[in-house]
Amino acid sequence: MLELTSKMQVNGLNPEINMGGHEMQHIRVAILDLYNNEPNEGMRCVQQILNDFPLFPNQTLSFKIYDVRFRHAIPEMDYDIYISTGGPGSPLEEPGAKWEKKYFNWIEQLLQHNRQNASSKKHAFFICHSFQLLCRHLDVGDVTKRHSTAFGIFPIHLTESGKNEFLFKGLKDPFYAVDSRDWQVVQPNHQKLAKLGATILAIEKERKHVNFERAVMTIRFSDEIVGSQFHPEADALGMLHYMMRSDKRMHIIKHHGKEKYDEMLLHLNDPDKLLFTQNIILPAFLNNAINNSSDSVDQNALALKKLSA
Repeated sequence: MLELTSKMQVNGLNPEINMGGHEMQHIRVAILDLYNNEPNEGMRCVQQILNDFPLFPNQTLSFKIYDVRFRHAIPEMDYDIYISTGGPGSPLEEPGAKWEKKYFNWIEQLLQHNRQNASSKKHAFFICHSFQLLCRHLDVGDVTKRHSTAFGIFPIHLTESGKNEFLFKGLKDPFYAVDSRDWQVVQPNHQKLAKLGATILAIEKERKHVNFERAVMTIRFSDEIVGSQFHPEADALGMLHYMMRSDKRMHIIKHHGKEKYDEMLLHLNDPDKLLFTQNIILPAFLNNAINNSSDSVDQNALALKKLSA
């Protein structure tokens, strides 16, 4: 099992030093890698966001990577935060595979833990392929193959609930994100979503020239668990490397035209596009998760106890 650990320092300070008498808070993050040992930019981007995330001097953050599909590695329930990545292939192609059984069992453990531990709930973010697997496992929508591949930087439209979602605070409506997929979640099961307490936060752009349903792009499954069809971790550098690959360049031009390819390159240099999305969504998720972790709750209780003494 591939397990890497990184310890964060902020502004040249050593977070292990207890500054100002505050209790130390250590945040543990598990990254569930679903890329099946294939080259990708997603893992680099997720790790970069974690390494760049600002902490107080009394906080530390470490993460470990679990190779879910290639090595069948699954984390235990001893992390504060889980980020489950995108990945290649069909979310339907390996039903009953060993890794998939272990992955779905982990999802059930996560849900059960949060039901049974009100004061120490775990936070999780599901991206792209992981989002499709979660929707399939919970049966909250139909996971179907798209009529054509979606690849590029596309507008994401907020629902009424999404307009009040803290993860999107500071983003425009629509905002822009990397969307790279052959599959989609459509026909949401509103009855099951309501039973879970889940809310659809965003949908894909309207395509007036075709009569296709707009796919679900973001669901908040609970206060702690959220998933997105797009890639909130993606940055312009990674996208540029991807688009400059000869096979990807030829694919985009063949299916979308040279004009569309050039437009995508221009979007990479627009600070209102990917930079905003990368700097807001996952950092907001991490900030909320850290502020509501069991360590943070314990520290707040301790601080109140000291003040009242």
